[in-house]
Amino acid sequence: MAPRTSVVWDEVFCAYDFGPTHPMGPVRLDLTTRLAQALGVLDHVDVLAPGIASDEALATVHDPAYIAAVRRASADPEAADRNHGLGTDDDPAFAGMHDASARIVQGTLDICRRVWTGEAEHGVNYCGGLHHAMRTHAAGFCIYNDIAVGIQWLLDQGAERVAYVDIDVHHGDGVERIFWNDPRVLTISLHESGRHLFPGTGWPGDIGGPDARGSVANVALPPGTGDSAWLRALDSVVPQLVRAFAPDVLVSQHGCDTHAHDPLAHLAITVDAQRRAHESLHDLAHEAAGGRWVALGGGGYELVEVVPRSWTHLTAIAAHAPVPVETEVPAEWLEHVQRTFGRGAPGLMGDLPPERLPIWVQPWNMGHNPEHPVDRAILATRQAVFAHHGLDPWFD
Repeated sequence: MAPRTSVVWDEVFCAYDFGPTHPMGPVRLDLTTRLAQALGVLDHVDVLAPGIASDEALATVHDPAYIAAVRRASADPEAADRNHGLGTDDDPAFAGMHDASARIVQGTLDICRRVWTGEAEHGVNYCGGLHHAMRTHAAGFCIYNDIAVGIQWLLDQGAERVAYVDIDVHHGDGVERIFWNDPRVLTISLHESGRHLFPGTGWPGDIGGPDARGSVANVALPPGTGDSAWLRALDSVVPQLVRAFAPDVLVSQHGCDTHAHDPLAHLAITVDAQRRAHESLHDLAHEAAGGRWVALGGGGYELVEVVPRSWTHLTAIAAHAPVPVETEVPAEWLEHVQRTFGRGAPGLMGDLPPERLPIWVQPWNMGHNPEHPVDRAILATRQAVFAHHGLDPWFD
């Protein structure tokens, strides 16, 4: 039986490299692939090595003048145009930037095509998920918005509704903005509040443009939110809206910078909770989208301890070969980390001791606490959006 899941990988993806001091080190992609290989996860999937997306494909969501600016900066980094967000501390220009960025887009396009045509049930591109890139400029470590290009391709192929769920610690502003007034796309972002974190957007009152009211949902969480509360927020907003929307395809972004050890944010999530979120979205794809699921990477800046484990779990779940959190990390991978970085790494695929598992999550229909900041954030989102989908914010 042919694998039901396609995964994007090629060593050349490590060319998306902003330099040795930039937090988005491409080694996280290499380490993820090495860990997935060591655990046998990639034995259950088709691995795709994509080419480079055409300018025509990029122009479905990006302004041609911006694409031209990326090409110029790619050929001559000194010519980077800051008016297009290039040559900044977040998005420094580098030689070959266009091809490296457009290859990520093509990877997402390839798995969208496979999922849409039925060649695969699920597709994973943990090299992608670049959700901050805008139509006219780079932002937040993102040059081209592979997510938006993939969603637009699905719409152009005849998809009537696409649901997008973003669990990165940062607001999924680029995807939201591109589809702000398109009722065919539901965008849901679960993130740390913009009062404390880049990009400073993503409020519960932001619910879409005049022709698409209710097509946007934002859950803005306080710093310090931990596993149980984070999963409660996910469970209390995402499945209800996605089920009501009834998408043809579920696209999700799995940035793992929600982790307690991530250096760029302030949530307190474990790999165990991230794995639970990956499972929830996988189950939701089967329940609400006929199993059609495109799962992408995103942020994640604890490059050794967190990203490889979280995205290996994501890939394994998509492959229908989940890895238990009590599984030992293979010795060969740990030895590679020690040789390469001169440091150790976690010995298990989860963070929590057995006595703290499974993570208990109180369902919304058991009641809420108006004094709890996470419950207030959840309720604000439900009150802003649920009625647009025929849902009751207090009980559904």
